[in-house]
Amino acid sequence: QVQVVESGGGLVQAGGSLRLSCAASGSIINVYAMGWHRQAAGKQRELVASINSGGRTDYAASVKGRFTISRDNANNKIILQANNLTPEDTAVYYCNADLLGNWGQRNTYWGQGTQVTVSS
Repeated sequence: QVQVVESGGGLVQAGGSLRLSCAASGSIINVYAMGWHRQAAGKQRELVASINSGGRTDYAASVKGRFTISRDNANNKIILQANNLTPEDTAVYYCNADLLGNWGQRNTYWGQGTQVTVSS
């Protein structure tokens, strides 16, 4: 069994900051890439940021320079530091982990999501 659990969402005013955390746990041999996606009401889910096991990062153009993703490989954990938030960042944020379980299969697992609401 594998669990991916997010925390840290909430309500913030425009220009404010939030810190989202995500941890993968369970019967894991190796975690490859981890990342954050978001889905706003009425829109498709989109990539926000990702980071591989070597620390290489990738960001959506809309968040570059404002969001920073970091990783703790020892604990299979990632952090998304989101600064200078705007109402357009309002969405449910989902964490995902691309990992190899101890049953020998590699799959992508998703968390339940955490709501981020930015008021103007």
